[in-house]
Amino acid sequence: MANFGKLFIVPTPIGNLEDITLRAIRVLGEVDLIAAEDTRHSQKLLQHIDISTRLISLHDHNETQRAKQLIEKLHQGLNIALISDAGTPLISDPGYGLVNQCRANNVDVIPLPGPCAAITALSGAGLATDRFRFDGFLPAKQQAKIQALESIERETATCVFYESPRRIADTMQAVVDVLGGERKVVVAKELSKTFETFYSGTADEALEWLHADSNHQRGEFVLMVAGYKTDANEIPEEALKLLKLLMGELPPKKAAGIVAQQYGLKKNTLYQMGLAFSETKAD
Repeated sequence: MANFGKLFIVPTPIGNLEDITLRAIRVLGEVDLIAAEDTRHSQKLLQHIDISTRLISLHDHNETQRAKQLIEKLHQGLNIALISDAGTPLISDPGYGLVNQCRANNVDVIPLPGPCAAITALSGAGLATDRFRFDGFLPAKQQAKIQALESIERETATCVFYESPRRIADTMQAVVDVLGGERKVVVAKELSKTFETFYSGTADEALEWLHADSNHQRGEFVLMVAGYKTDANEIPEEALKLLKLLMGELPPKKAAGIVAQQYGLKKNTLYQMGLAFSETKAD
């Protein structure tokens, strides 16, 4: 393993070329080979930072075969950098197959920190960041998109999606239809570029904003949806089932306390509910 080469995961700018790190420039200049999602696109960046390292393509359509070739080169001692068209590789970009194979074949993988549209957008959105989930691009087909949104209807964490300009309005309409027009959302577009824009409001308001000006639908988008707000007095079905089960074995206060701790609910509300169960059962 000591003689194997290393795979470097190198983030590249998402718009502003000044965002490339000094470490990224050094690594790209020192490795023997750069695997790029689109070699023609990446060549422009390399020319800008005066790097002539040889490029080889690695994208969704050739990754399985290319990964095998690159593993062989890594085993021969070559150091390789992986880059995508923009941002951090593997985050809604190719590279998973290669990294997975590197781990399976005892090749060191060294990820560099750097630009990522999802994190950049989230940090400036003003939505909760203590918990969030990243779902990449929503499905293009309408029914699949609706099902995906239904799956996060009661998700309490902030949800982050990427979206294309041609689908952003339809996706926002789906958010309104499935999650409700009052759900808080933030739309970020053209991050780090000249026309970077953040729009914050309800889903209804964001949909209206998108349709107000055709320019609002141009660019690459990050869509962030605020998490579902639970009512402190709203008791999930699974919590009620557990309460009923425990009521058969424990005193109401004890049963209510256990369920309250398990689901983060108010103990007194559960206690009153438990008493109601007991009265109904007695009747």
